[in-house]
Amino acid sequence: MALLKSGNPTLQEKSFEGTLFEGIGVEGEVMTINGTLNRFGLLFLLMIGSTIFSWQNFYKGGDPMPFMIAGGIGLFVTSLVMSFRKQWSAYLAPINAILQGLFVGSISAFYDYAFAETYPGLVFQAVVLTIIVTGAMFLLYRFRIIRVTEKFRSVIMIATASIMLFYLAKWVYFLITGDNFAAFTNASTPLGIGFSVVVVVLAALNLLLNFDTIENGAKLNARKYMEWYCASGLLFTIVWLYLEILRLLSKLRD
Repeated sequence: MALLKSGNPTLQEKSFEGTLFEGIGVEGEVMTINGTLNRFGLLFLLMIGSTIFSWQNFYKGGDPMPFMIAGGIGLFVTSLVMSFRKQWSAYLAPINAILQGLFVGSISAFYDYAFAETYPGLVFQAVVLTIIVTGAMFLLYRFRIIRVTEKFRSVIMIATASIMLFYLAKWVYFLITGDNFAAFTNASTPLGIGFSVVVVVLAALNLLLNFDTIENGAKLNARKYMEWYCASGLLFTIVWLYLEILRLLSKLRD
């Protein structure tokens, strides 16, 4: 079903293959929008809890790198496993959310410390902007101001896959060598700022695809465990959006 395509690697059409019509007419065994939102709320709370933990660890003198590395690798592994074993999402999605929190909390604390004098309140502003952008994208989707067409999905999917592969290559290269390539993406130059603006817009547009996937998954009676899977994918997109906004704000101030 083309209408279920999403730019988020964890929320694509194939995620619903073999699950769309199983359990139809069995009360409580099909995916619903409210059920997905409830799962999202729980995952969000777990993510916030581990974010606070890793943030406090940093300000108590702890090294943020173990949490960043473990969180990043663990996030990749759990997301990969869920993509092949979606029925395990009820168990893996909470772990995934906790790992995201460890990763986000460590990075956020690092930015907060680094810009404490030149840009106080950087993290708070990034959080507020993320909430505003997420709300705005929901309204754009809800009132069909921007329609999720097949062409729109295809463009966002290709762009997102390209960015994710690029980031993965950078991360692996950094873990192996300790150096960065394509340093312009981290620089406070017009090119670096422009890159961040493009990625922020791309992450925001992915929210439209996420909303569309969740809505249509519920309409097509996907299995109940897809609520966990889709909630995890939505959380991933919002966290990605936050991190990109945080990077953009730091470049604008640096």
